Amino acid sequence: ALIDGFSKIPTHQKKMVYLCQLLIRIAEGKNLECHFENEERMSPLESALSFWTLLEREEIKLEKLHGDIRRLIQIQIVAVHMENGYFKEAAEVLERLFTDSESDKPLRVKLASIIKSKDPYVPLLQTFSYDLLTSKIKSYIEPFMKRTETNFLIQAATKHVESKGLGATALQNKTMNENDKRNLETNQRFVLSIILLRDMLGQKLTTSTFSIFKFWLFYGCLNSLQNVEKHGDALACGRRRQRWTYKEDLELKSGIREFGVGNWAKILVHGDFNNRTSVMLKDRWRTLCRIE
Repeated sequence: ALIDGFSKIPTHQKKMVYLCQLLIRIAEGKNLECHFENEERMSPLESALSFWTLLEREEIKLEKLHGDIRRLIQIQIVAVHMENGYFKEAAEVLERLFTDSESDKPLRVKLASIIKSKDPYVPLLQTFSYDLLTSKIKSYIEPFMKRTETNFLIQAATKHVESKGLGATALQNKTMNENDKRNLETNQRFVLSIILLRDMLGQKLTTSTFSIFKFWLFYGCLNSLQNVEKHGDALACGRRRQRWTYKEDLELKSGIREFGVGNWAKILVHGDFNNRTSVMLKDRWRTLCRIE
C-alpha cells in the first residue's frame, strides 16, 4: 500500500499507513535534500503536513491536539528553511502554506515578519520547536499504538526471538512498579524490532517493509526522548541548540583563513568555541555563506 497507492488499502488499515508516511517524513524533516514527492521544492515537512490532513479527517475527537500539531508543522516548515539559510524559499513556503482565512492571518503575519528579520533563533521559533513537535506527535500516536499492540512487527519479532531461545523474563519480577513495567515493555518492543531488523539485513527488504521498520524505530526514539525529558537527562538526547555568537563567527572565519575550508577539526581545536563540534562548524559556515 505504501508503494502502490491508497486505493488498495483496506479502510481499517488506512490510519496505520498514514502514520507510517507521516513519521517517515517527520524523521527526515530537517533534511531539505530529501524529497518524498515528485515536486522537488516540496520539503519533507510540507509532505508530512498533507498526511497530517488525512489523519485529521480520520479522527475528529482530538481537535485541539490536531490544531496544535498542524501549527507546529507549519512553523517548523518555515524554521527549517531559515536554519539552513534559505530565506527566499521560506517566504515562498509561507505563501503555499496559508490560505487567506482570518484564522490563519495572525500566524502568517508573525512568520512573515520573522523571515524578514532573517533570524532563525527568535523566541517564537524556539518556543514552537522541533522537539515540541515530536513530543506532540508522540502523544497523539501512543493511544493508537496501545490499541494495536499485536501489529505485524511485534508478532514477527517476538516469534523470531523465541525461536532463538531468547526469553523476555524481566517482566516476571513482581516487585517492579507500574512505571518500570511500562518502560521495560517499551524497551523490549524496541529491542525485539532491532533484533529482527539485524537478522533481516542479509535478506532483500522491500520498500514497504523497510518503511514499517523506520516507522517503528522512530516511534521507539520518540519514547526514548520523552523518557529522557522526564528524568532531566538532557545530555542523553543531544546538545541543546545554542545560538551562535558574534565572537564564535569571528573565530570560525579566522580559522578558515588560517586552515582553509574543510579543515573543521583543526579549526575546532585551535578556536574558542562554545561546546561545538566540527559538523556544527561546517553547517554554520554554510549558513554564513548563504546569508552573506
